[in-house]
Amino acid sequence: MINYRRRYWLFAAALAALAGFADATAFVHLGGYFVSFMSGNSTRLGVGLAEDWSAAALAGGLIALFVLGVMIGALANRGGDHAGSIRVLILVSAGLAIAGAFASLNAPAFAIAALVCAMGALNGVFQRDGEVAIAITYMTGTLVRMGRAIIVALTGGPRWHWAPYLLLWIGLVTGAALGALSYAAIGLMGLWGAALAAAALTIIFTRMPA
Repeated sequence: MINYRRRYWLFAAALAALAGFADATAFVHLGGYFVSFMSGNSTRLGVGLAEDWSAAALAGGLIALFVLGVMIGALANRGGDHAGSIRVLILVSAGLAIAGAFASLNAPAFAIAALVCAMGALNGVFQRDGEVAIAITYMTGTLVRMGRAIIVALTGGPRWHWAPYLLLWIGLVTGAALGALSYAAIGLMGLWGAALAAAALTIIFTRMPA
């Protein structure tokens, strides 16, 4: 992440906030399952296999849909260039709009399916050489990198390489708080707000230099 210009750090943090909003919305709706945090769903899958097969099926289905979204995002941005990133953002915006439409039609299962696919695709925005350069939707690796960068800074290395990782984490936590508040007020209809935010971020990204 530190290889990107500073403006991209802020943009990635905004995308993390979007992911946090979506994840918190789904987490509350589903009673403890995620649409962007697959480590948590993997744990739920393992526990479900031991205790409750229906819970395992839900967790497994969410994981499968997330991976499908990742594959779609990777195909859209195979070149890892600016145009590819824009294609991914358009797909994410469309996925969130579809989720909002299903929510309006009182079809929450389809809304969640579209939402988790969109979150998987979101990780394809920042892609280089076939690898995810900035992981938007999961924070464990981000916090590990931040901790290591802090040690490097304290031992004479670059002083601020940890800051982009902190921004990502703050973005996700802030978005999650907003998502929980939104769900308490308007339920899954808050996904329309996420779709509008994604569309606005897509427009902003198209005007950023490659």
